[in-house]
Amino acid sequence: MAEDNFINKIKHEWEVLTGEAGKDKTFCSEQTYADEATAQIAYKEGKGRLYTVNSWSKLPGINSTFKLHNTQGQPIQEKPEKGYFIQIILPGITVENWVQIEDIQEDENSSQFTVHPCSNPNNGSAETQHFFVKEASSTFRIERQGNVLRGYQIGKNEKINNQNYQAGSRSFLNTLIAAGGWAGFQDIQWGKLTDYLAGKVDV
Repeated sequence: MAEDNFINKIKHEWEVLTGEAGKDKTFCSEQTYADEATAQIAYKEGKGRLYTVNSWSKLPGINSTFKLHNTQGQPIQEKPEKGYFIQIILPGITVENWVQIEDIQEDENSSQFTVHPCSNPNNGSAETQHFFVKEASSTFRIERQGNVLRGYQIGKNEKINNQNYQAGSRSFLNTLIAAGGWAGFQDIQWGKLTDYLAGKVDV
């Protein structure tokens, strides 16, 4: 049984590497406050941190650059809206990675927005400018339950973009990013960001 599990795991990792399979991964940080009233104030502040995307780049320990763009692909300093884009540049890699906001949800105690990889809105190419395929998604979320505040980054169907037209000329590079440096860097980056959303650290 153990040998079968090991073989299946190796097979799955190979399928991930070749872009034939995806992964789901969730990062969560939580902060407990003295009382519910304090947590409610912290939640309102956390919403501001969630929606001020450009400030994420200033976080200690995060070396990626996040830049919000409007539906015309122009850089802006405002709250995200459905259809807006985020440009992401990883440290040490000059290529741009783009995602588009496909959904925003908000109620009294939770707020989130979901993005998926997309083409560069400024060059007219159909190529997905990201190391994950366009079917992948990433949700950034903050929620309050009683006096506890939680920040999340939820990745779904994180399949390497190294097949067919989506990858274009980036097939090999996307594999290196997703299966190489990103694999370790992801834990650090999203861990820092969810700490920030939950109010455990500040810029």
